[in-house]
Amino acid sequence: MIYQGFAGVYDELMTHAPYDEWVQWIQQYIGPKAKIIDVGCGTGEISLRLAQNGHVVTGIDLSEEMLAFAQQKAQAHKLPIQFLHQDMRELTGFDQAFQASVICCDSLNYLKNENDVKKTFKNMFQLLEKDGVLLFDVHTPYKMEKVFPGSTYADQDEEISYIWQSDQGDALYSVIHDLSFFVKNGDVYQRYDETHEQRTFTFEKYALFLESVGFEKIEVTADFTNEAPQELAERYFISAKKPKTIV
Repeated sequence: MIYQGFAGVYDELMTHAPYDEWVQWIQQYIGPKAKIIDVGCGTGEISLRLAQNGHVVTGIDLSEEMLAFAQQKAQAHKLPIQFLHQDMRELTGFDQAFQASVICCDSLNYLKNENDVKKTFKNMFQLLEKDGVLLFDVHTPYKMEKVFPGSTYADQDEEISYIWQSDQGDALYSVIHDLSFFVKNGDVYQRYDETHEQRTFTFEKYALFLESVGFEKIEVTADFTNEAPQELAERYFISAKKPKTIV
C-alpha cells in the first residue's frame, strides 16, 4: 500500500493512537539496547519511541512520503534512526541481523494473500539473530466480520476533517476502507480520497505460517493485555521466536 496525500495528514488523524502501549508491549520481549527493525514504520512514531528508549532502530516502509516525515522527526529529535524504502515482502541489502522485528499498527493486514504473509515471515526469520523475536499485531477475524463492515468513522476540526467508511471485502476476513479527507488550504479545503484494503487470518493460520518458515514458541494475547483472546477480541498481539539452534 503506497500512501499518497494521506501521509501529509496521517499524524493528525492518528493523534489518539496508543503508540506508548505498543512500545510497552514490545519492551516485554527485548533487552536493553536491542537492535530492532520496525517494519511498516509509517511516519516513525514507534521507531522514535524505541530509539528514545536506547534501542538501535532501523525503520522500513513502502511509502517514501511516510519515510520523509519519519526522517524529519528523527532529525528534529537528534535520533540516529536509519529509514529505508523497502517492501516487507521483498527485502534486499541487509548485512546485519536484528534481535527483534516488529510489525505494528496492523501493517501486516495490508498483505492480501497467504503467500505474501509467508514471504514476509520468511524475510523476518532471515533478518533475525538466533533467539531473536518477531512481534506483530493484526485485526482479529471478529473485527473484520462484525466491527468494520458498515461502520463509518468521522472527525472534524478547523484544519482537517475526514469520513471513513468500511465495507466487507471479497476475500474471507477482509475489508475495504474508503477514506475522504479535507485539508484546509488558505480559505478553501482540498479533498483527498483513498481506498485501503486489509485482510486478516485466524491465529491458527498465522501460527501455521510462522511454523512453516521455522519460528517456534508462538504466543498470542489480545487488545494490549497479557490475556488470551476472547470471543470479542479485536486485535491479536503475536510473538514468535527464532530458535537458538537452527537444524
